[in-house]
Amino acid sequence: MNFIDGQFVAPAEGRYLDKISPITGAKIYALPDSSEVDVVMAVKSAQSAFGEWAQTKVAERSAFLNKIADLIDAHADELAMAETQDVGKPLELAKSLDIARAALNFRFFASAILHKHEMATDMDGKALNYVLRQPVGVAGLIAPWNLPLYLLTWKIAPALACGNTVVCKPSEITSKSAFLLAGLMCTAGLPKGVCNMVFGKGEPAGSYLVRHPGVPLISFTGGTATGEKIQVQAAPYFKKLSLELGGKNATIVLKDVDFKKIVPQVARASFLNQGEICLCGSKILVQEDIYEEFCTELSQHVEALRVGDPLDKTNFMGPLVSQAHYDKVMSWLEVAKKEGGKILTGGARPSGLPEALKNGYFLRPTLIRDLTNCSEIHQTEIFGPVVTINSFKYPHEAVKWANNSPYGLAASLWTKNLNLAHKLAADLKVGTVWVNTWLQRDLRLPFGGMKASGIGREGGTHSLDFFTDTKTVCIQF
Repeated sequence: MNFIDGQFVAPAEGRYLDKISPITGAKIYALPDSSEVDVVMAVKSAQSAFGEWAQTKVAERSAFLNKIADLIDAHADELAMAETQDVGKPLELAKSLDIARAALNFRFFASAILHKHEMATDMDGKALNYVLRQPVGVAGLIAPWNLPLYLLTWKIAPALACGNTVVCKPSEITSKSAFLLAGLMCTAGLPKGVCNMVFGKGEPAGSYLVRHPGVPLISFTGGTATGEKIQVQAAPYFKKLSLELGGKNATIVLKDVDFKKIVPQVARASFLNQGEICLCGSKILVQEDIYEEFCTELSQHVEALRVGDPLDKTNFMGPLVSQAHYDKVMSWLEVAKKEGGKILTGGARPSGLPEALKNGYFLRPTLIRDLTNCSEIHQTEIFGPVVTINSFKYPHEAVKWANNSPYGLAASLWTKNLNLAHKLAADLKVGTVWVNTWLQRDLRLPFGGMKASGIGREGGTHSLDFFTDTKTVCIQF
């Protein structure tokens, strides 16, 4: 059911899509295959609610967001199970990462709007200037399938906090947690029409949301190809856009590290969430002095990672999200072989899966060496548990490797030499550089990519800027 104007309603044209379990390959539920009619209804509802919500006192909006966060915490087990069943990710990961972060997103922006301030200037006693920050209107929020609730709430929370109303289009591949969130918003007493959910495919539902003239702002997280289409579709309307797109992220390991200690962290950065995170390090670059030993150590560690039932706490990885995605990832393994890559470990289904999981989309984490920097694999975001490893002689060569990509989302550096780390971080053409860590996110700081990894920044004041319009008022004395 869609969630429009505070109610769960059937899709206008009565069409539904089957959701297939990535764990078993069986149908687990049906979701609306929404049309332009559903989007029009949702936008109309959001427009009707906008005036009153925009005028709601900041403290009251903050209280709503905190109440939603409390409800997410109270229903964490149910939400985590929904993410596991939809995505295939380990249940413990869903609890500790996805659901915990969803609640934090609401709490962070509930607090942020209580402490914002604006600029005022005095022109030598002649005039006073001040800035007004006002909500934009109806925000169109389009979320991806890999971290469904985590990334949807990353958009909803600041949009609502700033006084906008929203129409959300979650991924049709992973819609359950968004549906559950809608129910929690009802429980929280959020006024009807403030948050609407339209489920279905990118075409027509997502596409029409982008093109709807009553939606002046679009925040999208997903693939670069879709981001290109959104940019073209939104251009005639001069909409505000934030596009967080794909990545082909380098993990750079310098010879001065104790590599045996960092191997588990490098493996985690490569294969967490089945490698289905845009920030995963899918291109490992190791200084030649330690390269062979590092390859051996990392191969052994990756070989030992358990793949199977995501409800089993001992499994590090579950299945890939869908049959189509599984087939896509497997096709890239064939490309790697043709390009001369040597598979050190993985590249096939895990053995010994129970009968109940025989139709699931499981793939062992895969490590490939000996591909050239210009290979197609090194230029393409595979978005799965497939990682390459290569050597370099000098640090500037590693930066050149990392930057030789259409993407520019993130990178991680592993070294004891912090002076060198500062220099390399400055030279990397990416939006985020982690040094001796990975996936540590401070919500106060900007997040986004360069090149084909997107446009715009969100996070902290950057989110408040994006979800508002600023106006300068000049008063002559």
